[in-house]
Amino acid sequence: MVQQVTRGIKISVETTYEGSFYKNYKIQYAFGYTVTIENQSKDSVQLNARHWEILDALNNVETVSGEGVIGKKPVLKPGESHTYTSGCLLTSPFGAMQGHYSMVNFTTTKKFKVTIPTFKLSAPFAIN
Repeated sequence: MVQQVTRGIKISVETTYEGSFYKNYKIQYAFGYTVTIENQSKDSVQLNARHWEILDALNNVETVSGEGVIGKKPVLKPGESHTYTSGCLLTSPFGAMQGHYSMVNFTTTKKFKVTIPTFKLSAPFAIN
């Protein structure tokens, strides 16, 4: 598990290897990740958007941006957390993801970014 706190918002990420399959004559490696967003600040906040950079071992980079997470824009009061699970496909058995969430502080009405720490994706058979 990797963890990081930015402006009182703690991000924790756990990953899983889901398996591989062929798509259009190319092998794809499926990974899952579970993210917990915990509000350790004194203010209520809302997650509005996400930005990901997904890297594989072949130097391919995919950028994904969008509103919310899995169709939600969670509001977190102090002490609350939100957990969700998602996934990605890579063309190699290992890679990494990193990014940030765009959030708004309801007390100050200011927008801010929360760093999603870099986490590794690796198939068990590819680890030395």
